[in-house]
Amino acid sequence: MAIIKVDFNSGRSVGPHSEKTFFVFMRETIALLDSMGRVRTAETYRSSLNSFMRFRKGADLPFYLLDSDLVMAYETWLIRSGVCPNTSSFYLRNLRAVFNRGIEKGFSVHDNPFRHVYTGVDKTRKRAIPMEDIRQLMNMDFNRLPAQEFARDMFLFSFYTRGMSFVDMSFLRKDDLKDGNLVYKRRKTGQQLVVKWESCMQRIVDKYEMEGSPYLLPVINVNSAEDERRQYLRMAHNINRTLKKIGQEMRLQFPLTMYVSRHAWASIAKSKNVPVSVISEGLGHDSETTTRIYLASLDTLAIDKANNMILKSLGEKV
Repeated sequence: MAIIKVDFNSGRSVGPHSEKTFFVFMRETIALLDSMGRVRTAETYRSSLNSFMRFRKGADLPFYLLDSDLVMAYETWLIRSGVCPNTSSFYLRNLRAVFNRGIEKGFSVHDNPFRHVYTGVDKTRKRAIPMEDIRQLMNMDFNRLPAQEFARDMFLFSFYTRGMSFVDMSFLRKDDLKDGNLVYKRRKTGQQLVVKWESCMQRIVDKYEMEGSPYLLPVINVNSAEDERRQYLRMAHNINRTLKKIGQEMRLQFPLTMYVSRHAWASIAKSKNVPVSVISEGLGHDSETTTRIYLASLDTLAIDKANNMILKSLGEKV
């Protein structure tokens, strides 16, 4: 471990690493992660750095100034900005991870300036829409509204394919279709999944056929100068933004996003008494335990209906 010398009048570290600043080191860390292929981690660090830079109004700072008071001030700023506790915790955890890297290199004397802020994860209520809403979405007329039609079709394709994540959809290739099955590996886990190819899936693929492209859906353009992951992220942002507008038109009580299709498929399967083991396999979960936790956090629509029936049987007005 590096030996740190400290000027006890100022509290500053002195020595070969004393001039290292937090923004610079975090950018170096992000670049290192990118070079190692850890793109997702790099992206989370980058978004956290951008947030912290907004708080600091772009002013970098040496490591010795990142203390408990500053970290608590940042948390207060986040809360006042309207972010939820989990988002605040997300940013703080990423900053803490980079800060700990700096401690290993001897850039700071503060052992844990994050001890007085919340860095946990609250359980959030998952969102799922019932079959009636899926049908309403299918039947919505988006004539002359190509962005809405495309977003709707991508949502439905995800639902048709057992709640496939958008990142997996984006990188599907035409040669993944084999003998009437769609065979692909989840980018999150590497697990191979096989989905029976249905006519409703083919209709969407035919609708957005890209001649000469190896990809099944029109998300990645091989002729673009933009790298593939950035294309996927930009498309995901645009689709989710459009879906939220559609959800408002449908008067949903929560934002409609691509991820809702996954929750919807699992919730509807559960309501139709599909065994948890089958739902687990369909979602590509590693174990039934994961699926049970997942299902337990979905909307409690069936329970609410049962309670409504019980209250009505008592003669209560509900």
